[in-house]
Amino acid sequence: MSLLAPANPPFAKRIASSCSIHDKQWLDHYAWLKADNWQEAVRDPAKLPSPIANYLKAENDYYEQATAGLAPMHEALIKELRGRIAEEVESVPFISGTFKYKYRYIENAEHGIYVRTDLNGDHETILFDIDREAERFEYFDIGEIEHSPDHSKLLWSCDTNGSEYYTLYIRDIASGKDYDYCIENTDSVTWANDKTIFYTRLDSSHRALQVYKHILGSNPANDVLIFNEKDERFYCGVSTSLSQKFVFIHTSMNDQDEVWFIPIDDLNACPTLIQPRTEGLEYNVLDHQNDQFVICTNANEATDWKIVNAPISTPSINYWTDVITHQAGRMIEDVLVLHDWIVWVEMVNALPQIAYRNNHGDVQRIRFDEQAYDVGIYEGYEYRTHNILFYYSSPTTPTETYAFNLQSTKRNLVKQEVIPSGHNPKNYITRRFSVASHDGAQVPVTLLYRHDTAMDGTAPALLYGYGSYGASTYAEFDHTLFSLVDRGFVYAVAHVRGGEEKGCAWYEDAKLERKTNSFHDFIAVGDALVAQGICAADKVVSYGGSAGGLLVAASLNMRPDLFAGVIADVPYVDVLNTMLDSKLPGTPGEYSQWGNPSNSATAFDSIASYSPYDNIKAVAYPPLFVTAGVSDPRVTYWEPAKWVAKLRHMKTDNHVVLLRTNMQSGHFGKTGRFAELEDTARVYAFAMTVTNSNVTSL
Repeated sequence: MSLLAPANPPFAKRIASSCSIHDKQWLDHYAWLKADNWQEAVRDPAKLPSPIANYLKAENDYYEQATAGLAPMHEALIKELRGRIAEEVESVPFISGTFKYKYRYIENAEHGIYVRTDLNGDHETILFDIDREAERFEYFDIGEIEHSPDHSKLLWSCDTNGSEYYTLYIRDIASGKDYDYCIENTDSVTWANDKTIFYTRLDSSHRALQVYKHILGSNPANDVLIFNEKDERFYCGVSTSLSQKFVFIHTSMNDQDEVWFIPIDDLNACPTLIQPRTEGLEYNVLDHQNDQFVICTNANEATDWKIVNAPISTPSINYWTDVITHQAGRMIEDVLVLHDWIVWVEMVNALPQIAYRNNHGDVQRIRFDEQAYDVGIYEGYEYRTHNILFYYSSPTTPTETYAFNLQSTKRNLVKQEVIPSGHNPKNYITRRFSVASHDGAQVPVTLLYRHDTAMDGTAPALLYGYGSYGASTYAEFDHTLFSLVDRGFVYAVAHVRGGEEKGCAWYEDAKLERKTNSFHDFIAVGDALVAQGICAADKVVSYGGSAGGLLVAASLNMRPDLFAGVIADVPYVDVLNTMLDSKLPGTPGEYSQWGNPSNSATAFDSIASYSPYDNIKAVAYPPLFVTAGVSDPRVTYWEPAKWVAKLRHMKTDNHVVLLRTNMQSGHFGKTGRFAELEDTARVYAFAMTVTNSNVTSL
């Protein structure tokens, strides 16, 4: 079965828009796809101007025509994917006071139910039924659900269109009713005490620059502005220490942080600054132990981070003392501070491990045996405890949750992910190896495939990557992948530079003018898969989303011959124009990642050299499947739309280029544990079709 390319794909009209800066001039023929009222359209997609909406709908119609023959495969995949999800399942409970809190799902429910029981697991009370709340909406995403310290109320927030503007509500648990008001346009929120919450408010450019204090029962119009960030590059958030002693105000950008605190026993106090922002200084105040804050930081050339103590009375950097010293190549990723313990996840050569330290300074580690795996720690509600929960999975091993006693080092399996349709880890192989990039850098690669898949250069492969913002790609279990792997696919993850799998230097080596290292790494992995006989030369499909969409799109421009197909999910592809527009939500805060092309000719030239939209050539490209979301505030819908339009105009082949825009959601597509499988099925159907792979149901 193949993709049919209807005779008349939508060709967007070309309207020349003149651009100039740094003595350079160029024309952008598809700038008109960016709506003048884009801010309004993100909030309400119905406000999108008709010419733009009609073009996007025409692309959606074209997608449906081109994939009409794949409908049986698509339906079979959805059924297959759903068969791996347990209908009735519940999370591990977390103890808080005299209750246990958890989520559970019932049969056919897209969303969970938030419940609590007594400490014996009896007398369950339904606190919040997300499925019922979502009934009236096509899109429904919960931002926060958090019980008050006295367990009598819930704060909860939701986004009903994918714009990531959340509306905040307060619910009385006893009556099950919400207060008679709500707070619009919120982002992060936290309880300070039983009657007070702190929250951040988003402005019209989707930036969280203000922190407010709200007293329950009062008019939100009278909420007190606690903190006002003046630098639009920064982004504010609020949290409460696990000890319930402090509210923290975090304001940060990609390579700078500043944290303020307010004692919970004096919420009228002005916020106290811990350490003023300094270029290149990153730090995160985690909690406190006795009279010391515990901070994770890169201060004093701790490139891969260290953990320090700071006296609460004099918390500035001059008084910081090392608790866990810096070790190059050991990236400290996640930290949990308890009254008597510090627990953290550290990444060494793309593999994580859990370490913990008691108040006497003794450090121990929890070790694991597979070649590639993922582990992480959960933050519960208890501060004075010797017990933690952590999860473990690998590409072949479904997620296991363990209770671990830090004193006795006893580990108990408390939950095992169940695959209803069956899963035998022995049928699959996970491999980890490294590939030399263009400059000799060793790029880690994780493979997943069936034990009976021949490594003779005939298999198809799905090659995934991300490589930006220091976000590592983990070797975790993903039940959906077996719909490909069981059909003979090799699934490969390229841990390219831009993540922090090999420490912060791995991230720094793909920023600013070094960004192209990510693309060279990705191409090197693709070439190695073929050269080593892991997959066929004409059956490598690349896949990436958001900044990972930039990775696959830039790699495509550099080596269109390498790929049998490209899947770009809400891809960041109009990099130059986006970074030249300081009014867009993320642009000011992104300058430290990509450079500021408005102020720097060097940054302009660097971005212009790889920006996918600006580097399309008159050559043959493989089939493409591209997605977008009208409500997306992260990668605005016009980026993928412009890219597709220009590709169609420039390319010299007859391969299909598909753009599917979700007209009612944003960056993360559909909500709901079953609904989101539709998008996964589309991706896999495309990958199987362009590689002429087995498309029958299993």
